[in-house]
Amino acid sequence: MKPLIVTSGDPAGIGPEIVLKAVSHWQSQAMAQRPLLIAGDPEWFDRLAKELKISTKNMNFIPIKWDKDNIFLGKVGKEPAQAAFEAIRAGVSRCMFQEAAGLITAPIHKESLAQAGHQWPGHTEMLAELASPSAPPAVRMMLVNPELKVVLNSVHLSLKDMIDSLSVDGLVQTILLAEQACRQLGVGAPRIAVAGLNPHAGESGLFGREDIDIITPAIARARSLGINASGPWPGDTVFMRARHAKEFDLVVAQYHDQGLIPIKYLGLDQGINMTLGLPFIRTSVDHGTAFDIAAKRTADPGSMLAAIALADRLASQLEQAQPSLLNH
Repeated sequence: MKPLIVTSGDPAGIGPEIVLKAVSHWQSQAMAQRPLLIAGDPEWFDRLAKELKISTKNMNFIPIKWDKDNIFLGKVGKEPAQAAFEAIRAGVSRCMFQEAAGLITAPIHKESLAQAGHQWPGHTEMLAELASPSAPPAVRMMLVNPELKVVLNSVHLSLKDMIDSLSVDGLVQTILLAEQACRQLGVGAPRIAVAGLNPHAGESGLFGREDIDIITPAIARARSLGINASGPWPGDTVFMRARHAKEFDLVVAQYHDQGLIPIKYLGLDQGINMTLGLPFIRTSVDHGTAFDIAAKRTADPGSMLAAIALADRLASQLEQAQPSLLNH
């Protein structure tokens, strides 16, 4: 049984704290059989563990030496960003060489990442390029909690750039990845709702033609491929229909905040970020570095624990379906 790798996240934030808390809790569970490897600086984690009164005796690390003298809790900086990046790079490398079953990442800070010279707008784009620098895979962000599943058609783009980049081919690819992800999560015949872009899904062209000229043809093509996709549905009601009325199993949102606001409104403690399209399993928390509470040691590890549990479940499913892929 191959291990899962848990990356440290930005050590100026709550990443190492929630990693220690979640790994400690996970290892105490009778069902926790798969080993976990923490990618980060063991000295930093040992010191933090003493502060949190957590034992690291049974924890294993991918050791990465950090410039600890220049990492300050709650502060933007290139040193903590570089520490987080090295942990991610080490984790991706092991996954690509099939030495690990998957990757679980703690949060990074985008401003710090830019200071360190890394121009990716977020984890999703970074992981795609690290996985295949010459030909990054098409990836999408999926957010999951017990009440709602959402896939984003675009991730870290301005609204103007998102509208300019909207295409039939891109949206069809998003719907296909969403359908595959639903099946991975145990939904046998996924019902996929596609949110509109404009108010009231364009109101028959009164508020823009993107819903007519791009989104509707993409849904029609997806349906021709055998996918139960529908829409475009107005963005102000489609999430309620998926959550309360249970009319849909998943919602495809057109842009970042359209999809993340309803997910995060439901709470961060059980939310999971899942990257679709990578050649390995990747899950993460659905919150940020929380610099404001980094020094308080009060961070809730619930989302990290949920991300570990989902990665373990997906890895076990893959091992059962393709034993030669992960066990040899």
